[in-house]
Amino acid sequence: MRIQLPDPKAFQKVFYEIVGTKLDKPISGITINSTLVQEGDLFIALKGERVDGHQFISEVAKKGASALLVKYRDIQTDVTQIEVDDPLTTIGLIANQWRQQFNIPIIGITGSNGKTSTKELLRHIFHPEMSVHATTANYNTSISLPLTLLQLTDSHSISLLEMGASQPGDIAYLSKIAEPTHGLITNIAPAHLDGFKTTQNVALEKGELFRSLKSGISFMNKSDSYIPSLDITGKSISFGFTPNCDFSADIYKDDNDFISVIINSHEIHTKSQNLSFAKNVLSAAAVSIMLGVDWQLFQKKILSFTPPPGRCEIKQFENVTIIDDTYNANLESTLSAIDFLSNYQTNGNRYFIFGDMFELGEESLSAHQQVGKKCSHSNINGVFTVGILTKETDRYLSSELLHEHFTSKENCVLSLKKLVKSGDTLLFKGSRGMAMESIIKEIFK
Repeated sequence: MRIQLPDPKAFQKVFYEIVGTKLDKPISGITINSTLVQEGDLFIALKGERVDGHQFISEVAKKGASALLVKYRDIQTDVTQIEVDDPLTTIGLIANQWRQQFNIPIIGITGSNGKTSTKELLRHIFHPEMSVHATTANYNTSISLPLTLLQLTDSHSISLLEMGASQPGDIAYLSKIAEPTHGLITNIAPAHLDGFKTTQNVALEKGELFRSLKSGISFMNKSDSYIPSLDITGKSISFGFTPNCDFSADIYKDDNDFISVIINSHEIHTKSQNLSFAKNVLSAAAVSIMLGVDWQLFQKKILSFTPPPGRCEIKQFENVTIIDDTYNANLESTLSAIDFLSNYQTNGNRYFIFGDMFELGEESLSAHQQVGKKCSHSNINGVFTVGILTKETDRYLSSELLHEHFTSKENCVLSLKKLVKSGDTLLFKGSRGMAMESIIKEIFK
């Protein structure tokens, strides 16, 4: 990723306060990717599992980088190189110092599913009545969140920071850097189990956000199996599809099968048939209403919201409906997607095209089997699996259900091109590494 610095002069000052070295030239942008370096940038040389940024010192110098933050110098390259013990930790310290300048609501958002969708919904609700600073794309890691913070300016009146975690310690670290004033955990589900091993460990990790809010407000999802038992050090606001919440909700569908969410007696209409979106609406209501948005504006914003790409995004190709839910997948989000497809109003067949779910650790085999069992008892007409892990899903599909497994996307495309007819509805789902959206593009290009 690369960011453009909004205030290079102020950044020079903060950089000196933390590193103790004056930058000779103004810094216009910051990047960790040598291919994105522009003239005047600060390049942060990070050592990853596959690539060491120090290998590209000469390359970024030729591209006109003003300075480099490094662990060790390349003495043969004539460019300003500032040595520190750990460039990643250093940029985190700089970002935290930068954050200290701003006394505005900073909302930390984490969870196993729905982080980005909820963040984007809140961005839509607050804009343009407030000047919103927010995580772009999925820049929610220990590398990218500090750079996101460095784009915060005096013009902003609220910040929405998505926080991702793939290993223990991630959320505590991000919370220490961002110092959020409010925290929202959307839900807890089996995800990134290669790093966390168990869902209980996922819950403990996500709970670090609440534990960081000693003087802040935690938004607690009481409908979740794990969140109500998490430690809360400050104040809390509860929400859920259950009684006895600060924001208690119920759901019904209208004659067009669109969902309406009744929250504290306020009837909020949506243009969605997706239950997951209803959950996003409820969590967004808890945050935005508590921060001063009135119910009338909230309703208006819900109706005008368009989900981010790849999150149950509805597309029409002639008379075929595509539900593009390809952004990512874990067990809970996949089971929800199957429910969505099963209840989707259509005159044709319902087909589920499913790619491997990654990072599920020891639960991977069981998770893919559960998807097969779920499909076999759902209102769908066919399941087409792609990859290696989904072979297990295919094994657990009912013999009465049309199904086929493919080891290659190309063969899946050929089969679907022959099968799909006018009026059909297809839902595509898989982990990010499967890039299932490429199948959609090939079929309907």
